[in-house]
Amino acid sequence: MRLALCQMNATVGDIAANLARIRSGREAAREQGAELVLFPELAVTGYPPEDLLLREHFLADAAAALRELAAETHGIVAIIGFPERAEDVYNAAAVLAGGAVHAIYRKVHLPNYGVFDEQRYFQAGSRGAVLDLSRHRVGLTVCEDMWEPGPPATDEALAGATLIVNISASPYHAGKGAERERMFAQRARDNFAYAAFCGLVGGQDELVFDGHSFVVDHTGRTIARAGQFREELLLCDVDLEWAAAARLREATHRTAERSASSSRGQMRVDVLPPLEPPAPSATRAPAANSPAAGPAGAGAAAAGHLVAAKSPPLQPPIAPVEAEVYAALTLGLHDYVEKNGFQRVVLGLSGGIDSALVACLAADALGSERVSVTIMPSRYSAASTQEDARALAAELGVGIHELPIEQVVSSYAAVLRDQFAGRASDLTEENLQARIRGNLLMALSNKFGWLVLTTGNKSEMSVGYTTLYGDLAGGFAVIKDVPKTLVYRLCAWRNTPAGANGDRVRAPIPASIIERAPSAELRPDQRDQDSLPPYELLDQILYGYIELDQGRDQLIGQGLPAADVERTIRMVDLAEYKRRQAPPGIKVTERAFGRDRRMPITNRYRG
Repeated sequence: MRLALCQMNATVGDIAANLARIRSGREAAREQGAELVLFPELAVTGYPPEDLLLREHFLADAAAALRELAAETHGIVAIIGFPERAEDVYNAAAVLAGGAVHAIYRKVHLPNYGVFDEQRYFQAGSRGAVLDLSRHRVGLTVCEDMWEPGPPATDEALAGATLIVNISASPYHAGKGAERERMFAQRARDNFAYAAFCGLVGGQDELVFDGHSFVVDHTGRTIARAGQFREELLLCDVDLEWAAAARLREATHRTAERSASSSRGQMRVDVLPPLEPPAPSATRAPAANSPAAGPAGAGAAAAGHLVAAKSPPLQPPIAPVEAEVYAALTLGLHDYVEKNGFQRVVLGLSGGIDSALVACLAADALGSERVSVTIMPSRYSAASTQEDARALAAELGVGIHELPIEQVVSSYAAVLRDQFAGRASDLTEENLQARIRGNLLMALSNKFGWLVLTTGNKSEMSVGYTTLYGDLAGGFAVIKDVPKTLVYRLCAWRNTPAGANGDRVRAPIPASIIERAPSAELRPDQRDQDSLPPYELLDQILYGYIELDQGRDQLIGQGLPAADVERTIRMVDLAEYKRRQAPPGIKVTERAFGRDRRMPITNRYRG
């Protein structure tokens, strides 16, 4: 069977644009001789639609769009994700063929952890489903249905499916693609069936979907893989007779099948009406996983938004992790800007490591012509950091706006002089500088319609080392889920030849930015380490406390200094009110603030 996996970038709520992408992918797959084409979970509406799913007219528009697609679908079988409004709402996969909706499968396992909230919106399906295409039986699943071991996939395999397809919207975190592929390989081995994962790609608010679609055979070997962080139509020829023959030789599976057959009435599988797929063209080119496929790009067919990629077999996932995370951040930023209609972004460029990374990401994601930076020195700004900021901006070719703040700081001090009489300068005066800078950035945003990018990292967000209405002010927090130690690694990677692939500026970040001790430069000779543990230590404590939910005793038991552990836990807990007011930002770790980690602001528990 020739299988096509359409890894597409859907936009939540833009049903018309999503249909255009589905059409182009369907036609490209048909022209390449595919018998079956898969589209991601909720491809019609985009994922996650959240409370749009509570609107009857939204569900009605999605249903009308599906009927429109079905009427146009001839010469190929398409499986497409959509929200089905029946007696309740279901996260469903529609089988389109012969100009009609042939059948509908309803997702059985609804995730309700981490970033997922599907039990708020959907009713669960009750059973698996298999579809007969010619002499082949195909099992249908949606995302979490394959994450859970056992049914519905096992029931579908016992009902005779030698190919189990999974349409998915699986959010990214660092290393997720490899984890996902290993898990599917195990499911394929367990079920003696091929498994095909078709993933959504693109940015949606705080989430990034990495695509990384693939097909594994019944031995768990990956035989075709799409790229990460880009749209692609992956073609793959699957030898399902090979899986059937392997089952015949495997006594344990035959015993299980025999047992299932004797109790078929109790099996939780719907056998959908059979379909006869179109006969493949005798002259069709070999698919990506065929030895005769030829060089990369051979025979690629233009498909509107998509290209049918004749990729080399087993296109490797992005490595190392710095490259993968950088690609995720770039895509997330690009899609947030594009999908929300911004023409330009602006950020404060201090000459520090965090703003340097955000500037590079913005230029790489959008092009330097769509990026502005402001350089806003005060009396505490070192000449070297300002020189580094200007040098980086010049290398990137972004717009530069010089806005010195000393006169504004003096004006604030004059207004507040009587109120502050008799009190020494303290954090108040430091925060005033940050808030003045935030006001200037927001003024540019209001006047020109630019999106303000904030530059705080996860380590600072965790402990509240940020100024509310100051450096926290903005529209999108690009690196809010990137720990400080990873910020350094990403900057170092961006300066390597690998980081300058394509037409990117080579090694744009001055070495002194990477080597200099981090400082907010809000008072004389200030260093971050004056207020925080060293970042190498801080990030270890934060990983245990935030990512792993470890308590004080567990952290100290690992040899981490007790005083630093206790201080860090206190700062994290007290900063919850700040994080609630932070802009959205891109999730790249397993436990991002907001969707993943939800803690009360009013909270006296310490442990």
